[in-house]
Formats: sequence, C-alpha cells, structure tokens
Amino acid sequence: MIHTRILDLPLHCATHSHSQHQLIVGLDGCADFEVMGQGGAVSRLHACLVPGHESHAFSGRGTNHMLILDLAVDTATNIEETPNDDLSRLFDKPRFVRLDQGLQGLLDFAAHQLAVPGGSQGPISRHLGGVLLHTLHDRLFSRPPAIQTTHALDLSRIDNFIRDRLDQPVSVAEMAAQVHISPSHFYALFKQRAGQSPHQYLLAARVGEAVRLICNSAMPLSEVASRCGFSSQSALSHAVRQRCGETPRRLRMDAR
Repeated sequence: MIHTRILDLPLHCATHSHSQHQLIVGLDGCADFEVMGQGGAVSRLHACLVPGHESHAFSGRGTNHMLILDLAVDTATNIEETPNDDLSRLFDKPRFVRLDQGLQGLLDFAAHQLAVPGGSQGPISRHLGGVLLHTLHDRLFSRPPAIQTTHALDLSRIDNFIRDRLDQPVSVAEMAAQVHISPSHFYALFKQRAGQSPHQYLLAARVGEAVRLICNSAMPLSEVASRCGFSSQSALSHAVRQRCGETPRRLRMDAR
C-alpha cells in the first residue's frame, strides 16, 4: 500500500523510526535528514529514501512543504500496477538522490493534484506514489554504464534552450550546439548525465508545460498543443495520457 501526502516539517530536530519505507522530497523550501550516519538536504532538487525501521533525524529550514510517500515494507516487492518490479531495491540503503527535470515535472503535477480540494482522495492521487517510485527506480537502476569523460554537461543551458523553443522543433544537433559538443558525443554524454535520451528529456519538458497550462488555464487544448510543440491536439492527448495516465480533458476537470 502506498500513501502520498504533503507535510510541513518542524524547525526543531526530531528523531523517529517507522515500519514503512519512505520517500521525502521538497516541494517548497528545504529540510535536513540524517539516516544511518548519512546526512543530506532534501529540497526541490534532492530526495531522500529512508529504509523501513531505520531511525532518522530531520528538521526543516524555515517554511517548507515536503511530499512524503510511505510504502509498506511487505508490499515493496509486489506493487499491484507492475508486480514484476522489485521496488525494495530502492530502500536497500539510505539514499540522497538528485532529481532530473522529468521527475521535477512529475512532482509539479503531484503537488497540484494533492493540493486541490479532495485531491488526496482522487483516483489520480492513488496512483501517483507508484508512478513516482517506478520512475525513480528506472532512473537509478536502468542507466547505461558511465562514460569516462572530463566534459561537464551543463543541463541548465539545455533547459533554457528547450524552454525558449517549446513551440518549435528541437533537434539533438541544436541541443548539442548549446554546449559545444558534437551530436554523436552529446547523445551518449546526455544519457549518462540526465538518465534518459535527449528526445525523452524534451518530451518530458513539453508534457510538463502542457500539464501546467491544462491545469492552470482555460486555454483551448489545441493552443496548448501548439505552444508546447505538439503537432496536433491528438498528439498532445497521446503524450499526456502516456505520461500521466489521464487525458488532458480529465486532468482539467480534476483540477477544477
């Protein structure tokens, strides 16, 4: 059983343990965690994975809103949606994990859905935990072997380039040019750095912006598709359904 919620962590340091595994990520603000001698910050860019039954200390840094996901230990190896995936591997030790742009977009959607009245009880929210965990599992354990290189890929330059051209076609060669790398070398280096192909990364950015517009505006879906670089409203619907499990119209209805 997966339970997803949003909490504000106290400013004073607290220590406890619980039987369930736990994923904590910052939606707003920051918090400090220490688990089994490992310490780190939890924020918009970094999540913490706490194994069940392990004592951990935590404290918030000022105003904060944390997404907390509880996973019962005895169900970690048998999630209903994908029973062949062993999610317990995520919790074989404490982990502080950096979140890429795709996961941050998914968290934006999760935060919005949980914040609307009755959102925590809605059908989408019941599946958010599984989507987050499986996506994180894929990021951590499905990556190709690391490529030895001294070139540091600046993802922020790629993000800015994509954001300014979401309504236009974007090629791998154009993305590579932003960081002055050949397209062939860029592709391999990008997969190592981002955990997914440039095309998947671009699609995640398009879907993330589309979901934001769908949930927070009355813009016609055809215009959302155009602004986010989809060839048609049908292409938008297919991409959103593949990523979020719901059609754009259903997402808009739930947001309202």
